Amino acid sequence: MTSVAEKFRAGRHGIAERWHHAPRWVRWVGIAALIVFFYALPNREFYQWLGPIPTTGSNFGHVLFTVSIYALLAVGLNIVVGFAGLLDLGYFGFFAVGAYTVAVLTSPSSDLSTLWPWLVALPLALGFTMISGVMLGTPTLRLRGDYLAIVTLGFAEMIRIAAQSSEFLRGQRGFNQIPHPPGTYGDGTPIFGVLDPRPYYWLVLTIIILVVIGVRNLNRSRVGRAWVSIREDEDAAQLMGVPTFKFKLWAFAAGAFIGGLAGALFAGKQNFVSSQNLELLNSIIILAAVILGGSGNITGALVGGSLAAYLIERFRGIEVFGIELYEFRFLFFGLILIIMMIFRPQGLIPNRQRAAEFKDRRKEVIVGG
Repeated sequence: MTSVAEKFRAGRHGIAERWHHAPRWVRWVGIAALIVFFYALPNREFYQWLGPIPTTGSNFGHVLFTVSIYALLAVGLNIVVGFAGLLDLGYFGFFAVGAYTVAVLTSPSSDLSTLWPWLVALPLALGFTMISGVMLGTPTLRLRGDYLAIVTLGFAEMIRIAAQSSEFLRGQRGFNQIPHPPGTYGDGTPIFGVLDPRPYYWLVLTIIILVVIGVRNLNRSRVGRAWVSIREDEDAAQLMGVPTFKFKLWAFAAGAFIGGLAGALFAGKQNFVSSQNLELLNSIIILAAVILGGSGNITGALVGGSLAAYLIERFRGIEVFGIELYEFRFLFFGLILIIMMIFRPQGLIPNRQRAAEFKDRRKEVIVGG
């Protein structure tokens, strides 16, 4: 008798195959409808019909912004972990570099005598974050596996400790009054502000679409093929003439760019940055999000990042028998990850090649057992 799990897998596989073999115009229409759905999502007139999905009250817009930031971070980390196969436990450090660079250059709390406009500070922050990625990768990318993970973990902790103890970075006092992106409505009201998170969500959503297009094209290029060869067998790739160190550095720089972009946008939205924003747990959550969604798949990274942020935030304000469930949010998230690793280790939407590898390994285990 066919089990429920097997029926589910067969149904999901059938849907995936139909989508893959559908005419191009059908897929474009489906993607366009999905994009329209996400742009309409923060409007109360729309999400009030979604039942239990939104969080309570006007908080849903802020949750959507957090979800979009995590999705953007997951896409960036997926380049390093999913495409190039490099275990990075300190990815949130690049987020911190982007956020602090914007804060130092634009905030009145900064010790700089001259403050920079937000539009000038943003590309400077992205450039500095890419440089930090290259600076971290140049001496460390000759390491592999656990050793590389430990070094990247140390990088994130160095950033956190420097932000906490440095007088220039103001420790827990942080930087306030970080300016928002420019732009006003017809009546002179600023588009981007603290009270209404929707413009920020729409901005990040637009950036995610552009980043996904860029990463997708990059992954289909010679660079992407080099990343896959490094992930599968670095020694074999090097013997075949692939300059592995160069392409691993490319992966670190591209991932750092996206992480710094997310940090810069977050700093503008929150209007405040301090060392309290730089917990190591954030790096772990983003890595878990990539694995949850499906390492090596852009769609999987987006789904994993969105789900990780949403599942954590969904428990806010919910009480059961007088117990605030938000206090146990990471317990629930950890249980979900454990269940996923047992029943679907390849992730929700895995890369086809990675999914085939997991299937082959499972057959080997069954046969060997």
